Amino acid sequence: MSSLDRKTALVTGGGSGIGRAISETFAAAGASVGILDLDEASAAETVSAIDAAGGKAAFFRCDVSDAASVNAAVEGAKAAFGRLDILVNNAGVAHIGTATSTGESDFDRVMRVNVKGVYLCLQAVLPHLVEGGGGVVLNLSSIAAITGLRDRFAYSASKGAVHTMTLSIAADYLQHGIRCNAICPARVHTPFVDGYLAKNYPDNRDEMFEKLSKVQPIGRMARPDEVAKLALYLCGDDASYITAQTFNIDGGYMNLRN
Repeated sequence: MSSLDRKTALVTGGGSGIGRAISETFAAAGASVGILDLDEASAAETVSAIDAAGGKAAFFRCDVSDAASVNAAVEGAKAAFGRLDILVNNAGVAHIGTATSTGESDFDRVMRVNVKGVYLCLQAVLPHLVEGGGGVVLNLSSIAAITGLRDRFAYSASKGAVHTMTLSIAADYLQHGIRCNAICPARVHTPFVDGYLAKNYPDNRDEMFEKLSKVQPIGRMARPDEVAKLALYLCGDDASYITAQTFNIDGGYMNLRN
């Protein structure tokens, strides 16, 4: 396992799902983890789990779509840990709809969180990475950024923006010793998936779960910890030669679909 000893990582949306898995994996690898989240209860559970495992983490309330909230959280983390080394832009929201069925308010919400949220976190954290002599930015994108998915108009647009922001950050900050990459998962089994199925398919939830799982040629959804292990590699020194790249973790979806 890659080591993140004496590193400080900020993980947006770090209280649940993929974000929680990344937070716990980074802490196990030696990092001090700042969990930036709106859900205090979920974040507190993650912090407690990390503490119980002997790691170090702290919660900082953060609405990634609000500049004042982001700046306060980042400054709080810097004050608490003394340095910042890694930013994981994980917080995001999903939406189902086409260009004509997506309402303006839903489109704005997706862009506000998934695109503006990444921008605001970058703007707040990058100066600290530059000041510290370098660091790593990792963005959670999606295969929706690189292939056509039905009924994912706003979500795909937002993740396409994350994809190109990744390339821009890698180009603009390479001279400052900052690497920037992105992970593009296919479907990951998180509480969001369970909630979606419970809400939309209460009478045939198991059947729909199996159907969604089989979309990936490997025959199942990814586990959050599998995404977290890739994140750990990309944010560690073992990946010191890797920047401006996107990594699919998709169970063969992009290349093995019939």
